[in-house]
Amino acid sequence: MTEPAGTYSITMPCHVAEGAKARSGPSGFSAYVVAAVARQIERDGLDELIAVAEAEHGPVTDEEVLALRERLARARQEQG
Repeated sequence: MTEPAGTYSITMPCHVAEGAKARSGPSGFSAYVVAAVARQIERDGLDELIAVAEAEHGPVTDEEVLALRERLARARQEQG
């Protein structure tokens, strides 16, 4: 089911708008902008989650990040 949509006016630098138009493909400029904003909202939510986790458990070290990336890569290889 499609969510109701509204019409909004935004201002952005011309080079950003032109770049988005050039990459929007058949789905169109509006769909491209919606997808970009949705991704940013997800990232903002993840940043908030990370801040809460780091406040509770301390920052994640570079070594921990590397170990988790290697673990993820191994899991993907095992699946594929």
